[in-house]
Amino acid sequence: MNHPLRDLVQEAFAPLGVLARATDHFRPRQGQTDMALAVADVVAHGGSLVVEAGTGVGKTFAYLVPALLSGERVLLSTATKALQDQLFARDLPRLVQALNLPVRLALLKGRASYLCTHRMEMARRDTQIPDRHTAHLLSRVETWSLSTRTGDLAELPGLDERSPLIPLITSNRENCLGSQCPKFKTCYVNAARREALGADVVVINHHLFFADMAVRETGMAELLPSVRVVIFDEAHQLNEVGVNFLGHQLSTGQLLDVTRDMLATGLQLARGLADWQGLCAGLERATRELRLIGGKRTGSVKLRWTEDAPEGIYHSVWEQSLQDVGAACVQALQALDTVSEIAPDFMRLHDRVAEVTKRVDAFLNPCAPDAVRWVDIGASQMRLMEAPLDIAETVRERLMKQSTQVADDETDQEPPPWNDEPSCDDGFISHTDRCDRTFDAPDHDLEASPFESAFRMRPAEDTRPRCWVFTSATLGDDPRLRWFTEPCGLESATVLRVSSPFDYPAQASLYVPRDIVRPNDPAHSAQVAAIASDAVRRLGGRTLVLTTTLRALRAIGDVLKQQLEGSGIEVLVQGEWPKRHLMERFREGAKVGEGGCVLVASATFWEGFDVPGDALQLVIIDKLPFPPPNDPLVEARSKRLEAQGRSPFNDYFVPEAVVALKQGAGRLIRTESDQGVLVLCDNRLVTTGYGRRLIAALPAMHRLQTAQDLAQSLDVLYQDFIVRTSTTIF
Repeated sequence: MNHPLRDLVQEAFAPLGVLARATDHFRPRQGQTDMALAVADVVAHGGSLVVEAGTGVGKTFAYLVPALLSGERVLLSTATKALQDQLFARDLPRLVQALNLPVRLALLKGRASYLCTHRMEMARRDTQIPDRHTAHLLSRVETWSLSTRTGDLAELPGLDERSPLIPLITSNRENCLGSQCPKFKTCYVNAARREALGADVVVINHHLFFADMAVRETGMAELLPSVRVVIFDEAHQLNEVGVNFLGHQLSTGQLLDVTRDMLATGLQLARGLADWQGLCAGLERATRELRLIGGKRTGSVKLRWTEDAPEGIYHSVWEQSLQDVGAACVQALQALDTVSEIAPDFMRLHDRVAEVTKRVDAFLNPCAPDAVRWVDIGASQMRLMEAPLDIAETVRERLMKQSTQVADDETDQEPPPWNDEPSCDDGFISHTDRCDRTFDAPDHDLEASPFESAFRMRPAEDTRPRCWVFTSATLGDDPRLRWFTEPCGLESATVLRVSSPFDYPAQASLYVPRDIVRPNDPAHSAQVAAIASDAVRRLGGRTLVLTTTLRALRAIGDVLKQQLEGSGIEVLVQGEWPKRHLMERFREGAKVGEGGCVLVASATFWEGFDVPGDALQLVIIDKLPFPPPNDPLVEARSKRLEAQGRSPFNDYFVPEAVVALKQGAGRLIRTESDQGVLVLCDNRLVTTGYGRRLIAALPAMHRLQTAQDLAQSLDVLYQDFIVRTSTTIF
C-alpha cells in the first residue's frame, strides 16, 4: 500500500527527479531506489529494517532521503568519527540543499573529542607534563582554544589521537565536574549537546550510543525518546561495540589516572589537609602490583578467567592483590570525605574512586550469567573485562520493547523541565521541546521546495512505533543475514539485500596462489612478501597489503622495505605514523610526479579506508580472517553454539571470516570506473569446501589461474595508468 512518503521518495530518485537536477554526479540506480523505498516504508509504519547494500549502491542517500523527507527527528549513528564528519560536513548538507528542506543538523561526539578548558588550565599548572614535546603541543592547543567555536580537537591539525596530551585536556564521565565546573557555561561538550537537542538530525557514533546506554540504562537518556527514526550505518560493527560497553571493565591505566588527578588536585587545592603523596603512593603501588601479577609482556595477551582467578595466576595471590587495590581506594575515599566541600574537583574525585571501589568488589564476586570474563594484558597495562556474549537481550528489552510502547508511554509523559545545569555525564542533557521546533532554513535561494509541506505535516501526538534501520555493505552470506540479526536480537526484522551495481567481472580480477604454503607455516609471511614485492614493482606501488595479525604486518613490512629499497616506491607500515598521515600519503602516491606507495596494514584498515581511482589498484590479503579461536569471547560464543547443537565453525567462524573478507576486498573497487586485482594468499580458498563458500560470498570477479596471468594483468593496469597520466600532463 502506497503512502505519501513513498511517493515523495520515488519522485526524488526518478531519472529527472530533484536529485538528478540538483546534483551533477547522481545516476539513478534501481538498487538504491529499492532500498530508499524500503526505508520509506519502515519510517512510515515503524518497525525494524536490516539492509545489506553492496559497494556502490549509494546507501547513504538511500536512507537519508526518506529520513529527511519524513519530517521526523532522526538519530543517525555511524561506526567512526571520520564517517560522522563526512555525513555532517558533506552528505547531509548536499541533500538538505538539493531537497530545499528547513532542517537543522547537529554533530555529537564523545567527550574525548572535545577540549575541556578546565582540564587544560589544570594541565598548564601540572608539573608532571611528560616531556617538552607535550608541553609544546599544550601551548598550541591553548592558542587554538582562543579561536575555536566547537572545541572539536579534529579541527587542530597535527594533533595525533595517540598523544599523551589528549587525556590531560579532555574530560571523561569519571573526571567531569558537571554543573560545578568553573567553565561549565562555556563547556564545548554541553554546547554540542544543546545543539543536538534542538536539531532535526543528530549524527552520533556507535560508541557514544552504547556509552550513554551503559550509563543511563534507559536508552539514549532524553534524546532518544524524542526521536522516531534511528539509523545505524556500518551496522556490522554494532554487536562488538555494544558488547564492550554493556559489560564491566577496570584497568590499571584507569587507576593510575585517578591517582594522578588526585595527587595534582590535592597538592594544588588542599595541600597539608591530607597525606596526598602517601595515599596516592599506596594506590599506585597496589595498582602496579596488580599489573605485575600478569607477568612481563612484549605484546597484548588475553587470559581466560573461567575460575576464581585468571589462568596461570594463583587464586590467593589474585584475590589479595584486588583486595589491596580496594583497601587503598577506601583510604583515598576517607581523605576525600574531609575535603569534599573545598572544591567540586574533590566531589568528582570522590565519585570516581567510589566507582572504582565498586568495580573492584564486582570482580571479587562471581561472573554474571550469560557473560564472559577475561584479563587483557599489554606491555604497560592490565584490563579486567566482563562482557555479555552479544547485545541481543539489550536490543530486545531496552530498544525494541520501548519502540512498541511509544503510544502508551511517550506521548503521555510531560516533557522534562529544562535544566539550566544539566548532568554532564556520558548521557544527553535534558530538553523541553519535542514537536514545536523552529527550523533553520538552508543557506540557498532555491524556490520553495515541493517537499516542504509534507515535511511539516507531523502529527501533534504521534502514536506510531519507532523506526529502526540497520545497514552496511557486509552483514553476512545467507538470505536472512543471521550473522548480524541473531546477535543483535533482530530475527523478526525485515531483511533486504541489494547487490552492488559495479561490473566486477570487467573491473576486477581475483588470484589465489595455489603453491603458497599453508598460513600456519613459518614461511608464509615471507612468501606473501615475495608475491607483494614483485607485484608492487610491476604496478609502481598503488598497493594495499592487509594482514590478519600484527606479527605478519611487521614481518611483511620489513621484507618489503628491504626488497623495495632504492626502487622509488615508498613502503608505509601501520603503526609507524598516525593513521591519518598514512592515508593522506597513500592517496598522494598516484599523483603525477609522486612516487608510488605500498601500505602494509591491519585492523582498522580492513574497512572504512576509501581510496577510489588510480591510487589503489592492488589489494593483497595474507590469509583468511578467521576470529582467533583462543580469544575468551570467541570461545564462550563457540561453547554456546555447541550447547545449542549447532556447529561453531559453520555458524560462527566462517560467517565472521566472510564479513571480514568482504570488508577487506571491498577496498579495491570503489567507483564504476575503478580497475584492480585482488590477491588472496590462502590456498584453503580453493582446496576446502568452506573456502568455496568464502569465494562465493565475494563479488564475481575474473579469475586469474597462474602467476603469469597475475603479472600480465598488473602490466596492463600499469600501462593504462601511464597512458592516463600522460594524457593528464599533455
